[in-house]
Amino acid sequence: MPLTEYTFNDENPVDRIFYGRINIKKASSFLFFTDFGITKSLIHHLKYKGQEQVGAFLGHWYGQTIKDNGYLHHVDMVIPVPLHRKKLAKRGYNQCSLFASTLAQHLNCHCREDLLIKTANTRTQTKRGRLARWLDNRSLYELTDTQALRGKTILLVDDVITTGATIEICANTFKDIEGLTLYVASMAVVP
Repeated sequence: MPLTEYTFNDENPVDRIFYGRINIKKASSFLFFTDFGITKSLIHHLKYKGQEQVGAFLGHWYGQTIKDNGYLHHVDMVIPVPLHRKKLAKRGYNQCSLFASTLAQHLNCHCREDLLIKTANTRTQTKRGRLARWLDNRSLYELTDTQALRGKTILLVDDVITTGATIEICANTFKDIEGLTLYVASMAVVP
């Protein structure tokens, strides 16, 4: 497996994606995602072939790694990047949900899928550049309960970080919440 071996303790290339863009404490990804490789196959099966258990498998592995190494000492909740309700109905599940909830188990906290929602249905982002992604996503995400997030430490989780645009837009929805500390994790990152 193409493990990144990035940690939440040391500066890494995932952190650098977000420098000057969003206010996060730390970011990390579990695997490298390349055009031809096992990670692409795993994520493809997770997203498009109904293999939801891939999310749990990766979540257990990464969650245990985080726990064993003490990377995240205190996280109050894990929040997966949401899908729009129409895409969720079509796919039947959010590919990030089982990964996020499994990470939450290892971090002894709750996974909250009800706090961040996607308000518009957009086409797939996989072949789009950073600017196109950002322009398409500017107001796509909203919070349902800002009070529940005050003073909390959040781990925001996505499947693959390519340009960072999705995470940037999601993270910006949290920017005005008093006392919130934000970490970012993903199953994979495009090197």
